[in-house]
Amino acid sequence: METKKNQADDEAKIRQLIDNWAKALRAKDVNRLMSHYAPGILVFDLAPPLQYVGTDAYRKNWEEWFPSFQGPVGYEVRDLSIATGNDVAFSHSLNRISGTRTNGEETDVWVRATVGFRKSDGNWMITHEHISVPFYMEPPFKASLDLKP
Repeated sequence: METKKNQADDEAKIRQLIDNWAKALRAKDVNRLMSHYAPGILVFDLAPPLQYVGTDAYRKNWEEWFPSFQGPVGYEVRDLSIATGNDVAFSHSLNRISGTRTNGEETDVWVRATVGFRKSDGNWMITHEHISVPFYMEPPFKASLDLKP
């Protein structure tokens, strides 16, 4: 059974992982970003396809998305909650993505993020991400991109 000190240490390590991940995203540093993912990552992201399986597929997503922004990507993590076990943990948060796209359009959207982690050889890695936005349930169905926390 994991002690409270171990849980606190693991939570601190995961918070640091999330902070380092967000710094890599803001800098559009694909290699540093991908270093946080386990090889068998499974991702449910905002854009198609329905899922990304493995780091090669997910890397390609980032390599295509980053150049769509002029300069750095704004990324804020709010209301982060982390639950840890011996070798599995998860977090959820509300995250803001902002910045100027290469077409001049301003992006400012809040998304919901649930992330799964696994500890291997004492290191936490991301094994699953689920990023979503709510949508209005009346036709024509439309993403609720105007919501703010």
